[in-house]
Amino acid sequence: MKLNRFIIFFLLLPLFVQAQTSGNPIFPGWYADPEAQIFGKTYWIYPTYSAKYKEQVFMDAFSSKDLITWKKHERIIDTASIKWANKAMWAPSITQKDGKYYLFFGANDIQSDKEVGGIGVAVADKPEGPYKDHLGKPLVDKFYNKAQPIDQFVFKDKDGQYYLIYGGWSHCNIAKLNKDFTGFIPYPDGTTFKEITPEGYTEGSFMFIKDGKYYFMWSEGGWTGPNYFVAYAIGDSPLGPFKRIGRILTQDHTIARGAGHHSVVHNEKKDLWYIVYHRRPIGETDGNHRVTCIDLMTFDKDGLINPVKITKEGVKKSKL
Repeated sequence: MKLNRFIIFFLLLPLFVQAQTSGNPIFPGWYADPEAQIFGKTYWIYPTYSAKYKEQVFMDAFSSKDLITWKKHERIIDTASIKWANKAMWAPSITQKDGKYYLFFGANDIQSDKEVGGIGVAVADKPEGPYKDHLGKPLVDKFYNKAQPIDQFVFKDKDGQYYLIYGGWSHCNIAKLNKDFTGFIPYPDGTTFKEITPEGYTEGSFMFIKDGKYYFMWSEGGWTGPNYFVAYAIGDSPLGPFKRIGRILTQDHTIARGAGHHSVVHNEKKDLWYIVYHRRPIGETDGNHRVTCIDLMTFDKDGLINPVKITKEGVKKSKL
């Protein structure tokens, strides 16, 4: 009898160990461009549904109390609620303000100022939606400073000012959002969109503050191929200037390729930093076959980001 109990325990042990880490990917399905957020005592991830542009017409969200078990919230937004969007909804960025949740997204993959599309805003009363069009039109629908209006990130500065940081085609802009997110506040010099493109920038902007410094991060390389990376710079303000420091998320050809388009989330109570990103499993050649993963992100004594080790195990259980 004791032997049988030992055998059962031994067989179940791997399941117990696995339950203590997130594993990578952290949830099933083809999902990319994940933005991680913390609302209350819950982690949230808002990714792109990774499919052909004509099928990429909705978004799901995922929530977790511990980074281990994730709940799927289906179709928090789709093109039925965004009349001007007809395809390629991607790279969501979300922020909470005055009891509302604002979801910024790219749509239609416009290639010129003559097309309808760009960056939109949707609003909801709960993190899981449903989200409705906030403006009835795109917030940004033109190419300013040669930046394609995609890959938006909403950044809240320590003085309470919100910024929209965005851009593809190797150009990145930053603009000051007005109080109700219906438009922008011009800078003192009269301009609205300032270019802050660092060396090597392709797309996928992200920014956070640590120890009074502004960490600006982005993706380099091509998203459909194996050579996709995350690099960063540090500045003294959200407007920079930003001088490229180097790459911190690269490939491990024994685990996955195409690791990039990320976000960062900070468990302040435990002072743990996590990078949430997508990557392509070994053997996958379809550009849209990307999965969402999470790994620990650390800093050296000078505040520089250490190279991230991408893993199959993911991260340990971490409650807020």
